[in-house]
Amino acid sequence: MSVLSVVCTALGDPGKGASLPRLETQLLERIKLKSDQVRIRVASSSVNFADVLQLRGLYQEKLEPPFVPGKEVSGEVIEVGEKVTQFSPGSFVVAVCSSGAFAEECVAPASSCFPLPRGVDVREASAIPIAFGTAHLALVERAKLRPGQVVLVLGAGGGVGLAAVQIAKLLGARVVAVARGGTKGKAVKQFGADHWIDSETEGINLQVEVKKAAPAGVDVLFDTVGGQATHESIRCLRWGAQVLLIGFASGNIPSIAANIALVKNITLHGVYWGMYLSKAPEVVRESLREVLAWAAEGRLRVPICRSFPLEDARLALGVLHSREAVGKVILRPSVEMQPRL
Repeated sequence: MSVLSVVCTALGDPGKGASLPRLETQLLERIKLKSDQVRIRVASSSVNFADVLQLRGLYQEKLEPPFVPGKEVSGEVIEVGEKVTQFSPGSFVVAVCSSGAFAEECVAPASSCFPLPRGVDVREASAIPIAFGTAHLALVERAKLRPGQVVLVLGAGGGVGLAAVQIAKLLGARVVAVARGGTKGKAVKQFGADHWIDSETEGINLQVEVKKAAPAGVDVLFDTVGGQATHESIRCLRWGAQVLLIGFASGNIPSIAANIALVKNITLHGVYWGMYLSKAPEVVRESLREVLAWAAEGRLRVPICRSFPLEDARLALGVLHSREAVGKVILRPSVEMQPRL
């Protein structure tokens, strides 16, 4: 049996410019299932910035063409390996894999699959694990966020940022969101932010604006951006604050002044969600169990901004690369799965 898949045959840049990755939609032979794997009929595949980097050859986990991109799927289990006991054909799951998600079927380790509760739309659920898992792990597991604390979210208009805004509000925090432009500003407010700062404003002094929004200081900095925004935000932290280093979307890795960290007794947390899958899988499993339960109860909303067919994977990657995405971008196979509510 053949499987319709998006195949990268040459690396490049998925954004605008001369160096584009070569992506082709091909019919590939089914991958033989290993004893600890499951085969998933894909309802949707989430497009992540890691995919953009990997297709440019810039991601820490490098793949040589040809390969099928994509790291995050949702769908129905249709086959299980002989050692798999926690899932069976007919189980609905979300899954994380090293590659292979941009296809009609995906093979993933059973240990990287998570049961999908009723009430979560399987057609959107692929956007949950990495974005909401990162935000939950950072705010709950690492920062131990408490009601009444002030959280500053840099890059609040992206998928991880909007997840952080929602989870922080759910935990009773006051959220100051930094996002670029009016469209993203409207989104962060819709998803619960108490205050929005437009980082696109000409001549903006972020330090001044944050101090206006949080005169007593910030308790937790959730930083997906890096660069100058980090430097300015650090100066707005109150004594004993915590910094959650999530990523460097600006392309600039900041050097944090040790003297400020010392004087303010700041705690710095590096949060790389993917490493938890291998180093602390039970932490990830419990974290996603709570996130998915919240989603099933309607307490979290999946921020899908664009949906593309598999054949338009390059367009989907371009939206992410250009920073146009407000929330998450997903791919859907041509034969759509019905929601299981």
